[in-house]
Amino acid sequence: MSRRSLLRAFGAGAAGTTLAGCGVPAAYVEPGDRAGRDSSATDHTLHFANWPLYIDTDDEDESKRPTLDAFSQRTGISVTYTEEINDNDEFFGKISPALMNHQETGRDLIVISDWMAARFVRLGWVQEMDRAKQPNVAKYLDPLLRSPAFDEGRLHSVPWQSGITGIAYNRKKLGREIRSTGDLWADDLRGRVTLLSGLDESFALLMQGNGVDITRWTADDFHEICEQTQKRVRSKHIRRFTGNDYIKDLATGDVLACQAYSGDVIQLQADNPDIEFVVPEEGAELWAESLMIPNLARHKRNAERLVDHYYDPEVAAELAAWVNYVCPVPAARDVLASSKDEETAALAEDPLIFPDDAMRKRLAIARDITSEERMDFAKKWNSIVGL
Repeated sequence: MSRRSLLRAFGAGAAGTTLAGCGVPAAYVEPGDRAGRDSSATDHTLHFANWPLYIDTDDEDESKRPTLDAFSQRTGISVTYTEEINDNDEFFGKISPALMNHQETGRDLIVISDWMAARFVRLGWVQEMDRAKQPNVAKYLDPLLRSPAFDEGRLHSVPWQSGITGIAYNRKKLGREIRSTGDLWADDLRGRVTLLSGLDESFALLMQGNGVDITRWTADDFHEICEQTQKRVRSKHIRRFTGNDYIKDLATGDVLACQAYSGDVIQLQADNPDIEFVVPEEGAELWAESLMIPNLARHKRNAERLVDHYYDPEVAAELAAWVNYVCPVPAARDVLASSKDEETAALAEDPLIFPDDAMRKRLAIARDITSEERMDFAKKWNSIVGL
């Protein structure tokens, strides 16, 4: 089961949209008010909140997490690990009251999707990390992920895992290749195509199909894809909009092509080798879910050490072999390639875990939707999708 199959982040949750969209003055935290008293030197603990199924576990004892246990053994830092993040907006609603009221969240490290991380950065709800104390991050972080628009220089965030939003299709049943986003609109796919329902998950790939540079897209670009999508809904070319239930539709053959996440397709291919994933010729969106340290965290230094632990190529390789998402540490590829286990070594050649040079040239991180844009854009998109 994929961790991402639990993702239901539609980008229009009431808590996140209302607060960020209205620009509530009391919500913003000034830089000087973000740091708390760090007890790391005397209190060797850490509270890490993550998504379910998003870390390696021992084959014989799922309560054990080898990479996390190795950190504790090496540093003496005990980690309380909770799988409490099931939805970006839901988690936002859970911890936003504390953050906007300058209170501790009880968590030292969290993992959220970059479009939500952008809100946290804008609101001043997360602290800068000390890169001088994170040599692995400084050395090994993938250059493609180093400076997203929402967090220049990655001062407040570090990718936990990354992924690609592209196109999945059943080549055998379709009987031809798909190479571009425009191929989705061919007559033989009428009624057999699905798109993702979430605004933040869907818009970038569609814009790229129009030749838009998604690092600097405009409101006009957004309205154009809305008009195009609405026409395709009316003509019944688009079968429906989905969350991660596209996985079932594609597996059963109810749809032949769909907007999809790279991590899901790796798992689909294990059961059906006819399923292929495409980074369109015009490009695809590279995204990440990132580690962040909330304001007033009591164990900031411990959290920084854990982040850097996961950027050791040996550790990153072990995690990548288990979660099968795009690894944010390219140096981990050589570690996997040297494995004596054939199945593990083969992962080093999987472009959906380590994109090759040709694929990397077609990947881009989209400019995030600003707080001023979000409410109107979400309303328009959701009216098309039917949310």
